[in-house]
Amino acid sequence: MKNTGWLRVGSIVLGGLVLSGGMGLAQGTAAASSKGSESLAQARVFSFEQMPVKKMANGGESRSIVQGTLATGESVSLHESMQPVGIQPNPAHRIEHSEFIVVREGTLEFYHDGKAEKVGPGGVIYVAFGTLHQVRNIGNVPAQYVVIAIGGDVGSADRK
Repeated sequence: MKNTGWLRVGSIVLGGLVLSGGMGLAQGTAAASSKGSESLAQARVFSFEQMPVKKMANGGESRSIVQGTLATGESVSLHESMQPVGIQPNPAHRIEHSEFIVVREGTLEFYHDGKAEKVGPGGVIYVAFGTLHQVRNIGNVPAQYVVIAIGGDVGSADRK
């Protein structure tokens, strides 16, 4: 297990949620849910093995972790993504929610507000509501990261 500051690669603890990564650290007996929207009023574990993998046309992969509503009323969605070397998942775009992107492996370039910043393992990107942005894998290994989307259009049927 690799410790990268507050983020322990292999699991994520966020506001009472424990998200287990691909290093066999799934613990607890709570059932995982990765489809639809649900109430997140109770603490639980989401098992990595129960998260379906979605293959992307660009060679990337995505695992939906959870989408639901916190007890405090905010909609939240989490997914883990893997992007091959040199790949960007989307063209520059604006979002109607806020996002945190936690880099687990690899190096991403985060383009926003007319500038590009580099972020590696353990680094966290914050994308504010409405920011024109793009991420791209500029490292020499596949980039793995967790996206935490909060508020705005998260949970909306119209969200792309």
